[in-house]
Amino acid sequence: MPDLLIELFSEEIPARMQARAADDLKKLVTDGLVEAGLTYAGAAAFATPRRLTLAIDGLTGESRAVREERKGPKVGAPDAAIDGFLRGAGISREALEIRDDKKGQTYFAVIEKPGRKAAEIIAEVLDATVRNFPWPKSMRWGTGSLKWVRPLHSIICLLSDEAGAEIVPLTIDGITAGRTTYGHRFLAPAAITVNGFDDYEAKLKRAHVILRAEERAETIWNDATQQAFARGLELVDDRGLLAEVAGLVEWPVVLLGRIDDAFLGLPPEVLQTSMKEHQKFFSVRNPKTGRIECFVTVANMETADKGATILAGNQKVLAARLSDAKFFWENDLRTVKAEGLEGMGAGLANVTFHNKLGSQADRIARIAALAREIAPHVGADPDLAEQAAKVAKADLQSEMVGEFPELQGLMGRYYAAAAGLDEAVAAACQDHYSPLGPSDAVPTAPVSVAVALADKIDTLTGFWAIDEKPTGSKDPFALRRAALGVIRLVLENNVSLQLSEIIATSFLNLIWPLLQDGRMRFMGKIWDDPEHELIPRHFFGGGYGPVEGDFIGWDRFDEACGAGKCLCLEDQTTENSPSWRPVARGVVLKDLISFFHDRLKVYLRDQGIRHDIIDACIAMPGNDDLTLLVKRARALAATLATDDGENLIQGFKRANNILTQAEAKDGVEYSFGADPKFAEDNAEKALFAALDAADANILPAMKAEDFSTAMTAMAALRGPIDAFFTAVQVNDDRQVIRRNRLNLLSRIRKTCLSVADLTKIDG
Repeated sequence: MPDLLIELFSEEIPARMQARAADDLKKLVTDGLVEAGLTYAGAAAFATPRRLTLAIDGLTGESRAVREERKGPKVGAPDAAIDGFLRGAGISREALEIRDDKKGQTYFAVIEKPGRKAAEIIAEVLDATVRNFPWPKSMRWGTGSLKWVRPLHSIICLLSDEAGAEIVPLTIDGITAGRTTYGHRFLAPAAITVNGFDDYEAKLKRAHVILRAEERAETIWNDATQQAFARGLELVDDRGLLAEVAGLVEWPVVLLGRIDDAFLGLPPEVLQTSMKEHQKFFSVRNPKTGRIECFVTVANMETADKGATILAGNQKVLAARLSDAKFFWENDLRTVKAEGLEGMGAGLANVTFHNKLGSQADRIARIAALAREIAPHVGADPDLAEQAAKVAKADLQSEMVGEFPELQGLMGRYYAAAAGLDEAVAAACQDHYSPLGPSDAVPTAPVSVAVALADKIDTLTGFWAIDEKPTGSKDPFALRRAALGVIRLVLENNVSLQLSEIIATSFLNLIWPLLQDGRMRFMGKIWDDPEHELIPRHFFGGGYGPVEGDFIGWDRFDEACGAGKCLCLEDQTTENSPSWRPVARGVVLKDLISFFHDRLKVYLRDQGIRHDIIDACIAMPGNDDLTLLVKRARALAATLATDDGENLIQGFKRANNILTQAEAKDGVEYSFGADPKFAEDNAEKALFAALDAADANILPAMKAEDFSTAMTAMAALRGPIDAFFTAVQVNDDRQVIRRNRLNLLSRIRKTCLSVADLTKIDG
């Protein structure tokens, strides 16, 4: 069975595209070969800056012959139907067979496809792959029609076995496949003739080309760490940069240079970011001081002077870059010392956050007020939380963050320290953006937690108020990420917080300033909204003067929201076209809490807690305290994982179904009056006693938020309930006994539902 070697040799492929392109080449070719009837034992794809390579082992020499029968129309069918069948089968009318079928004589087509040589199939598949390759960006060159990421120069397409190697006949846009490639552009530019993959890889390495990206990365890392260690330094780990640099060179040569002393006073993150973003340099740190003192650059060239000229040129360019960074840093420090951090952020009043939510300064004022409200819940000092929120985004106006946006927050911490602010305030400047994703660290310092929660809740409340919620896969304002951030901040810090109260405060913080400064005019327009259909009921003009009906002013805002009505405000931010939009706190609150619950389900599902268990806990009162909600869900999950818990669900559902059917049939509610004096069977008496014992344990446990104890007490009912249903017929002919037993079932339902809504549990 032959092996296949394909190489597509071109000008430099961007590093960010190489890994994906190698995977695409492998998938497109192997899928095409299999679809055409060939099989293979294994395949591997490789990429360097100038080539994509695919090696396939154990390829079959030819495809198998295929015989296919297709049933066609009946004999005597219209000619159009028969002709269509012939076209689809690719045969003539004379080749049709007539066979007896259940419904009469029918045409059949027998299609025989002989086996094809592997070379013929490979040529077709590779031609289609090259012409339809899914590059993110591609180009044409010369007079040809072929599109590739960069001009394509040559193609290797070689089938090899024990007998030797055979070139697959193939020409694509004037490029004829062969067995010739080229080594390093400068160190070994001569043509290389190859006879198979092993020969190909070995000859490339002799020609100063390392084919495998992981080998190039390992070479870079090992050489860089050794050179740093020799000077008593350590390389700063950056796997993303390592992968990128490995895609920039075919023969990596590591060079270690020193940063000029004039720049060592810059924050290490500034040095690291500047070198990484502009020069693709690795940072080298002094482990004793934590300062970035040196850099590593990776050349694609060996030189007679051991890279001295290359290093000198890089140091010159780096000095110019770092001079800019030093200028930004010193200017920002002068601003902070002269005007303070709030002075640095004064310009945020002229930066629009959203045209319906005001400027960044408006948002900062809301976050500060909300952080003060949240602070006691997380153990933070309210004054520090408010102060931190007021300056947390000031660095957005700094020159350094203007040059390096990825340093926002971090530079805020440096500037806060330079301004002499409390360490907790400085930490909050950096940490309030976190967590940014599911793997990002969660702040634990109380002031940082308060500001981070306020930041994210203000964002969510604001966009909910203007009806800019995520839809489907679209989430342009990253609101799902913000909600997950709130969930992680609350749960991982074990914060007990009534989320509905915080959202309500955030909503009022949003609306009140807009009313005060005239950007939004409260018209007192009320809508009945029982089924989310807006029907006008009363109209008031001029803001606070009623035209007809009862006056609804700001003092009755909460009352109207609580009554389920949706107050509307007239948006004055849009010239010539003021728009009505519903902003009722009650509507925003209900929908946003539901959104948090949906994100919580995703978060807990990844931790192995079933959605129905979460639903059973969400249905209980106090579901806006996420910490208690999760404690309840975990306790319920642990209970249902036991035999008693699993079987209790069956007993509960049986009791609930019998009771529900009886109440529907009788038109009454059996919710009280179960009396043990009417109990006849020992199992019935035992169930009364068990329910009394369970209630005695469950009620204080639930009050103390000890869900594990409550769940254990509930699970203990499994045995008495099973025994009751085994020994007793609920729907007894005697009405007094029947009513008593139905009321007993009601006690089962009430006791179990006091812990969690077990009707939501599947199965």
